[in-house]
Amino acid sequence: MAAAALSPQNLRYPQWQGEYQAALLELDNQELLERIAAAETAILVRVQAFAKWPMARRERQAIDDSLRRLRILKNNV
Repeated sequence: MAAAALSPQNLRYPQWQGEYQAALLELDNQELLERIAAAETAILVRVQAFAKWPMARRERQAIDDSLRRLRILKNNV
């Protein structure tokens, strides 16, 4: 079931949400830190792409919320 949730077809923003979802689902603390770093990188790459094109307000909010949750996860490891 988790693999289906990570399928790009099920994600609103597949450019970064796959990495983000993988971080949320990770149970091993060492792997969690690596997945958080991968998710943060994917999000930042997406944000940098918007230097050329405007970002939709909904995606900007989703990114802000996701980064906030990743920081909470990282602080609890």
